[in-house]
Amino acid sequence: MATMLPIILGIVILLAVMGLCAGVSNDACNFMSSAVGTKSASYRVVTIIASAGILAGAAISNGMMEIARNGVFAPEYFYANELIYIFLAVIISNLILLDVFNKLGLPTSTSVSLVFELIGATFAIAIFKTNSGGGAELSELINTGKAMTMILGIFVSVAIAFAFSIVIQWLTRIIFTFNYKKNLKYKIGVFGGIATTALVYFMLIKGLKGASFINAGTKAWIDANTGLILLGCLVFFSILMEILYFCKVNVLKVIVLIGTFALAMAFAGNDLVNFIGVPLACLDTYMEVRQSGAALETHLMGSLNSPATASFMYIMLAGLIMVVTLLTSKKAKDVLQTSLDLSKQNAGDESFGSSYAARAVVRFSNNMAAAVSESVPEKAKTWVNSRFNQKDMIMEDGASFDLIRGLVSIVLASMLIALGTSLKLPLSTTYVVFMVSMGASLADRAWSRESAVFRVTGVISVIGGWLITAVAAFLLAFLIAIIFQLTQTAGMVVMVALALFFVLKDISNKNHEDKAEDKLFDEAMQTTDKDNIANLIIRHNSESMQQLIADTREMYIGVTKAFIDEDIKKLRSIISQCKIEKTTMKTMKRKELQMIRRLDGHDIFKKNTWFHLNYNCVEQALYSLRRICEPCKEYVDNSFSPLTEEYVEELSSVMVKTLKAIDDAGFMLRYVAADKLTEMTDSVKRNEDFIMDVCIRQMDRIQNKQENLDLAVLYLNILQESMEIVTEMRHILRNTVKLNEKI
Repeated sequence: MATMLPIILGIVILLAVMGLCAGVSNDACNFMSSAVGTKSASYRVVTIIASAGILAGAAISNGMMEIARNGVFAPEYFYANELIYIFLAVIISNLILLDVFNKLGLPTSTSVSLVFELIGATFAIAIFKTNSGGGAELSELINTGKAMTMILGIFVSVAIAFAFSIVIQWLTRIIFTFNYKKNLKYKIGVFGGIATTALVYFMLIKGLKGASFINAGTKAWIDANTGLILLGCLVFFSILMEILYFCKVNVLKVIVLIGTFALAMAFAGNDLVNFIGVPLACLDTYMEVRQSGAALETHLMGSLNSPATASFMYIMLAGLIMVVTLLTSKKAKDVLQTSLDLSKQNAGDESFGSSYAARAVVRFSNNMAAAVSESVPEKAKTWVNSRFNQKDMIMEDGASFDLIRGLVSIVLASMLIALGTSLKLPLSTTYVVFMVSMGASLADRAWSRESAVFRVTGVISVIGGWLITAVAAFLLAFLIAIIFQLTQTAGMVVMVALALFFVLKDISNKNHEDKAEDKLFDEAMQTTDKDNIANLIIRHNSESMQQLIADTREMYIGVTKAFIDEDIKKLRSIISQCKIEKTTMKTMKRKELQMIRRLDGHDIFKKNTWFHLNYNCVEQALYSLRRICEPCKEYVDNSFSPLTEEYVEELSSVMVKTLKAIDDAGFMLRYVAADKLTEMTDSVKRNEDFIMDVCIRQMDRIQNKQENLDLAVLYLNILQESMEIVTEMRHILRNTVKLNEKI
């Protein structure tokens, strides 16, 4: 193993760099949610400000490095080779976890991963040491007290962040209301001064204590004059914010952007250890063994108990890698989406469905709220409700929530994370930011009765993903460490190769499939121009209906050919596809109804009938497809007699007529050719009559007892449902023209 140590170290550095890139792409953009959600600046400007914050935070992150060196295990009891097993197991398991969780679309946290991977790998090696009779007890090998403190720090921060954000956001909204610009000149100075001073205190005064470039004298002076510094900052920033307000500067946007810088700084200060703490500890182990000249298997690593002295160059290099990744990452917007969807002020398309747990939580919360409401005087309730009147809401065009909530979220998250950093607790930036955002949106009444169950489901899903992260991190690192201990060099080669496989596979798969977006819906929900919304509704309806009609055509071809060919797998697949298509149709209809509800009093309301009729036609066509597919699947599944040649030839003709009607409906949806309505309607009606004649002929066959009864009845069902599809296509022709007529 000694001869391979330089190679292992090189691989550790490579994996550390890849971990930095993957971690920033998936976690770092969480600190941009407030600025992006409020549209305080363009996305590019926000990323530049955040990048500057990352560089500043990297400079003060040295104090967190001790977690990877001695925060979980007691290094004086471990030999160098055992610690290398632990460090390499942590790095490999972290990389594999990131890859797996990203593919599953589940949230993960590098802070939780680091702690539980260290515990899992240490526990595995400690078991071997105690069983070999080394003299040390398990409780001596693992710093259980410190490990429990870190675990509790991570998960308690979730509850604290959620509770504090609810209280502070509620009080802030009471003060400012949704029409926050009213009387803002009397509040902005003090409010801006307090918010900015809080950021300065936690980001600079607390953060600088861990910076390697600040000497002891400066730190002592900061400690001695903290109160005076804060008072000076409060006075200075209060005056500055008032001056900026009178200079027509949007002070709230300025504070949100300052908060973005501060939160990015906190992220780098707190989370940088998750990416480079273990590799640097591995490097220190290598250097210690190299200088001593001792064998890996006999050299105890008590030197890791000394204070971490990571090179400033290494830290800043890691910060630069994070910055480059953030500026070039294509995943950043996708990572932001879950948080923004669950915290947006306006109702819209929900990312999550409903669940039993969410329904129970919402029902319990509603009952509790009703009980509390009964004990509150009516005048108090009326006054509080007036402060939460959303009719006068001031929100940037295209924003998910207003500047007041964005400011509260980012300032509070910054303070909590920086506090954890100063106490050397590995708080999860992802957890804190997410829970602050959820608590603030709940206090802001963004979770209405119509959306609460979906958003609670989302929160439960995210928290469940966190718990899975902890368990998976522990078990994976535990297993890999055991493999190293049992197989040594051979196991290390195999596991390193596996880790590199994951890395190289991700690099070669850069052209990943983008997440489906509904830009028309998003634009309609974010703009206030009613004429623009009306046009967007028409476009959205046309595109949605075209896709649904195209899918209907494909499924109709599939079910008829599958029945003729007796393809049971295809029939089962189409039944599943019908269910998915019905869900998609309902989603599209719900979106368009939400858009229409924003047009109170607009002329488009006069077209509501045609809008609903079009969707009813599609729903009926999908229902007819299922009524064809399900009995066909059952018939083929029972291995009954196949269609006769006469039936196949006749069904082929019916299929041609049905597809022609579907194509006509698709053409009308695409081009809205009102001048061809009569001609196309007559054509579809002739196809409908043709299928009706075939139906009558088949009913005569059944009556004359000329055919296999089961097959004859099934064939008649196919004909009747095909005719129903044609009828619905004829109605779509008319509905589409009416919906697009000028009023």
